[in-house]
Amino acid sequence: MLESVSRRRSLAALAALAGLGAGPALAQMRIDIAGVGGTRIPVAIVDFRDQSQSPQPIAAIIRADLERSGLFRTVDAPAGLSEASSPAFAEWRSRQADALVAGSVTRLADGRLDIRFKLWDVVKGAESIGEAQAVMPDDARLAAHRIADMIYQKLTGERGVFATRMAYVTKAGARYSLVVADADGEGARAALNSVDPIISPAWSPNGRELAYVSFESRKATVRIQDVQTGQRRVLADFKGTNSAPAWSPDGQRLVLSLSRDGGTQLFVINRDGSGVRRIAQSSAIDTEACFAPDGSKIYFVSDRGGSPQIYRMPAGGGAAERVTFSGNYNISPALSPDGKTLAYITRTGGAFRLSVLDLATGQAQQISEANDDESPSFAPNGRLIVYASRAGGKEVLMTTTLDGKIKTPLLVTLADVREPTWGPFAP
Repeated sequence: MLESVSRRRSLAALAALAGLGAGPALAQMRIDIAGVGGTRIPVAIVDFRDQSQSPQPIAAIIRADLERSGLFRTVDAPAGLSEASSPAFAEWRSRQADALVAGSVTRLADGRLDIRFKLWDVVKGAESIGEAQAVMPDDARLAAHRIADMIYQKLTGERGVFATRMAYVTKAGARYSLVVADADGEGARAALNSVDPIISPAWSPNGRELAYVSFESRKATVRIQDVQTGQRRVLADFKGTNSAPAWSPDGQRLVLSLSRDGGTQLFVINRDGSGVRRIAQSSAIDTEACFAPDGSKIYFVSDRGGSPQIYRMPAGGGAAERVTFSGNYNISPALSPDGKTLAYITRTGGAFRLSVLDLATGQAQQISEANDDESPSFAPNGRLIVYASRAGGKEVLMTTTLDGKIKTPLLVTLADVREPTWGPFAP
């Protein structure tokens, strides 16, 4: 059982959840966009002057970030410009570019990199923004993500998510790792290595801690780890199974699935382990809970109606109402940051596919045609969803726009990877 642990098979703890393979594997990830989106902003990004001074391809990272968002398409851009240039806007208009980005990399005497860029509005023929960063070489990739965020925000009016982080679990041989990486999957580092399974990672709202389920005590216990220092503590080690942690929006409480009273039920617990209180009183299996962004409600999976469906109830407990009605098997709820959209996994025949539900209208849309999707998680700006799946015969992590038109497989090798969770914006 422990060798095949995944959210869908072990966390839901519903009888029908057994036997599915879980997925993906991680090393360096390459972006390969599939699907056809709607209108996208055409932007030209010139290779940065002297970017060979950087250990990271700055312009390529910016291009990939913007394309993955689904809101941009990149225009071929010959080398030759830097942020100090005066672009020939008529030439760039003839290339059908609405925006132009160029920059440079200079190695400073203290070993840092001076990374500069400028964004021009080609249509208006004017400079939009420009900035310089002095960073250590190891932070060059983060600097590129920050530039992509600035470009994204200037051109869309919304905050970009490229400098945020993801966490996920990998399995290589008999070893498991809790991994933290950039939002594009690169820059991965192990926050925890273990010979015992690790499942259900969940970011704290301030991005400093991860809650997760560990089996190192030969049973499922919930632990919290400081991502920066590595310091860990046990949050829940009650009789029976302790699983499926999810943080409240203020970071002061978590909702868990505990079997200490028999069956699998929902409890809330303070972040210091005090104040444990059961909030669902049904005799059904209730699990995979998450808070609504305003903290007022909890969404969760239950078989109280005879098959796994998603329900919601007041965060303090009370009557539950069913949310999903399309199909007879819906699990793994995730709420968008604005609370308007629910992402979840639905079973269609023998396939498990990512779907989204407009909570105001009740309209559901299946946005994946794969067979083995699991563990959706929203980007902090609500524009993308990351999930685990299979594509082209390979196990992958995927990001997708909410309409499913722009999907980006993050190609991986070396280790199985599963249960991605997208971190918050940096404080």
